[in-house]
Amino acid sequence: MQASERKARTFGPTDLAEVLRGRRSVNFFEPEPVGTEVLLEAIELARWAPNHRLTEPWRFYVLGEQTADAMARYAAEFERATKGERAAALRLERLSAIPGNFVLTSRRADDEVLERENYAACCCAVQNLMLYLWQRGIGVKWTTGAVTRERGFYDLLGIDPEAEHVVGFFWYGRPRAVPTQKRREVAEIVIEKP
Repeated sequence: MQASERKARTFGPTDLAEVLRGRRSVNFFEPEPVGTEVLLEAIELARWAPNHRLTEPWRFYVLGEQTADAMARYAAEFERATKGERAAALRLERLSAIPGNFVLTSRRADDEVLERENYAACCCAVQNLMLYLWQRGIGVKWTTGAVTRERGFYDLLGIDPEAEHVVGFFWYGRPRAVPTQKRREVAEIVIEKP
């Protein structure tokens, strides 16, 4: 059997289901950094997400301490301009306490359908990444606040907004607390058509 003809691996029905149901967006983290090795493992798996036409549109910008600090200060200044001094101080405090950060972008396309497909592929990649990290005991928060659409945000990372657009700003680390959640019943979201 050739590599391209590998059989699909089967998992116990509860293994994956437990990870899928258990994953949460994490807002508060333990202060110790996780390290980029495990993030790189997650990115390696993220890139296997479905992506129509195999465009692999994702770009992961892993923020080191200096860039994360600059990003926190930029976000605080943005907050100051839109919500005032107290909000800026709280934003800086919160972002400075996050042990790991990365930004995900999607390559732009001239074709509107391809652009949407690229964005969808990036969202699939994010889910792969978050599920892998979750099963390793690492939580992630995906943020898409207004600051991620600002030119200064792009400039801090050296991203050309004509070539890529930000899918999200991500925080990761060991959860200090795991939020509880519930979902609507399946019957409420499924519409069966005869």
